Amino acid sequence: MPDDRQYWFPAKRYGWGWSFPTTWQGWVVIAIYVILIGVGAAFIRPALQPARFAVYMLLLTCALVAVCWLTGEPPRWRWGRRR
Repeated sequence: MPDDRQYWFPAKRYGWGWSFPTTWQGWVVIAIYVILIGVGAAFIRPALQPARFAVYMLLLTCALVAVCWLTGEPPRWRWGRRR
């Protein structure tokens, strides 16, 4: 049975992880991530509270990885395309 699911984040050709989004939903996720980084930098002030900002970034990045994991191709190490 073929898998007709369209992944928001395709796997990288080399290495482990995901590449740039291929759907509009994936681009919206990336845009929200970037916007939230800016909002966090404006309210937390990284120069004054670096530890708090680091925790904020860690949580935000974990959320992005979770979305990639759920909506992207299954991650595994890749060595490129087979000929």
